[in-house]
Amino acid sequence: MSRYLLRKTIGWLAMIVIATNLTYFLANAFLDPRANYLQLRPPRSPEQIDRSLAQYNLSPETPLLERWWHWFTGIVLHWDWGSSPVGESVNEQIAFRIGVSAQLVLCSLILSTVIGISLGVYTAARQYRSADRFLQALSVITLNIPTVVAALVVVLLAISLNQSLGTTLLYVAGAQSPTVTGFWPLVVDRIQHLVLPTISLTVISYAGYHLLQRSLLLDTINSDYVRMARAKGLTRRAAIRRHGLRTSLIPVATSIAFAVPALFTGAVITETIFAWQGMGQYFTATISKNDIHGAVAVAAFGALMTAIGAILADITVVALDPRVRVTGS
Repeated sequence: MSRYLLRKTIGWLAMIVIATNLTYFLANAFLDPRANYLQLRPPRSPEQIDRSLAQYNLSPETPLLERWWHWFTGIVLHWDWGSSPVGESVNEQIAFRIGVSAQLVLCSLILSTVIGISLGVYTAARQYRSADRFLQALSVITLNIPTVVAALVVVLLAISLNQSLGTTLLYVAGAQSPTVTGFWPLVVDRIQHLVLPTISLTVISYAGYHLLQRSLLLDTINSDYVRMARAKGLTRRAAIRRHGLRTSLIPVATSIAFAVPALFTGAVITETIFAWQGMGQYFTATISKNDIHGAVAVAAFGALMTAIGAILADITVVALDPRVRVTGS
């Protein structure tokens, strides 16, 4: 197993290096850092703009391969991902925003996974009953709610709750209050800021896991080996728990593992509405500001998250499927 994981890790690392370098050349072809200086007053001459960009290794007057080599050796030797056209360190931006996004993404991912799988098992065990039909309809509705609508509804409900209580229980903007100090007050303050965006992301993502888990579990329940287990005397609930659930969890777990990179960089609408300075918001900012180094760093981070998701999916399949475990050993 360890040899298999090592081989997969080396393959993914090679793929990340290739994809990141390709992204660097594509970003240089489509993004123009000089656009950031055209709106400045007093206006700057082309020579002044080039001198400003040259100090950040972004001047178009410098040959592309020379810029690439300087950027590539900076990462390999110093782990320096460069600077934006206005001098902001990409390392500092990424380090700060990963922590912000991780709080939001991991909480919503855990909640949506637990809720989705639980509802999938519950409704599959009660197929075509009133609870099954009601929860299916609810999931179909939430699955089709746009992210903006879900976030605004959550904000309106939170404002109504705060007004009815006469105090601010849940914050609707930002990741933390700037004036709060001390460990426990800071923890409580961050939870108060985290609740609303987490609910917003969970509402729009749990339904997919619910419907997928229900469909897969129903297919498994009707398979021969589960019917054989029931013919030997197991109840429907025991047959689902002992034989059906593990098999049906494999595609769902794989889907969840590959959803991690999309959540990190795709939660841009939620981050914007709740004023969270996360990776999704940084991704759109790098494109709009022609930040070549920032865009490449976000692409590399997305590739890394994809690799981690793929390896986690492999580990999950090995843990859930005994046949894969025997083959791996």
